[in-house]
Amino acid sequence: MKPFVIVNPAAGSTATQEALREKLGRLHPKEHYSTRHPGDAEAFACKAIRAGCNYIISAGGDGTLNEIVNAIARSRGKRKVAVGILPLGTGNDFARTLGLPSDIDENIDILRAKKTTPIDLVRVKSKHTRYFVNVSSGGFSGVVDEKLTPDIKRLWGPLAYLRGAAAALPKLRAYRSTIVLDDDKPLSMDLYNLVVANGRFVAGGIPIAPKANPSDGLFDVILIRARPPAEMALLAAQIFLGKHLASDTIIFRRATRVAIKSRPGMSLNTDGEPIGNMPAVFQVVPGALNFVTNKA
Repeated sequence: MKPFVIVNPAAGSTATQEALREKLGRLHPKEHYSTRHPGDAEAFACKAIRAGCNYIISAGGDGTLNEIVNAIARSRGKRKVAVGILPLGTGNDFARTLGLPSDIDENIDILRAKKTTPIDLVRVKSKHTRYFVNVSSGGFSGVVDEKLTPDIKRLWGPLAYLRGAAAALPKLRAYRSTIVLDDDKPLSMDLYNLVVANGRFVAGGIPIAPKANPSDGLFDVILIRARPPAEMALLAAQIFLGKHLASDTIIFRRATRVAIKSRPGMSLNTDGEPIGNMPAVFQVVPGALNFVTNKA
């Protein structure tokens, strides 16, 4: 079947909509939808699935992709729907994990070839249930994402996360947390941040989980313990270089399930979109989605 293409016109690197539409014509899409409001991409993807679509292309950023993934995850035929990415957003972090090029025409060649790779899905249950393919985080990074307004993303581009972090610094606080990884004994500690990663990158290329493999049936869990400001400054530099997993400030594990609760409840996000507060349970769903990649 010809693909259904869902475009976010507000995505960071979209220069002109006419030029983009001309390039998308090479895909011969069956339908072409443009989002206007949060939730539109998920609604359009549900509409495509009800119409019997087996190929949906996300032309936007990680937020647009997350909505489409949630629509597919909730459908009974999710294993039959291929997902393609045309990375047009501010971060494009999951596209980086998949090794997709930044050039639009090169990506369209990949999307036309439609070679798929099974990718794990992660389900997170808190007050509501959501799914993600890239990264979920809580604590300080959750506060940062609350500060990332559409205007900040548009004006600051790849530096938007740093701008949001600066705005969130006054709210840096420790969370008394209890974490259970698979069937291990509970861990209790003061945390600044929790990261559950299926992909490797956040915030436009920061390698928060440099060893993550979205096809191995596991996610990476990164616990950032509360430490003095000097240690946190050093850790920030290590994170930007992808050298933080060996730090004493970090607890790094791989798991298929993690349950966490905290006092106060950490603010959570999935793929950069706020979803509420702790407690929460994360569970991997191995090979649940088929993504179009440049791998044979």
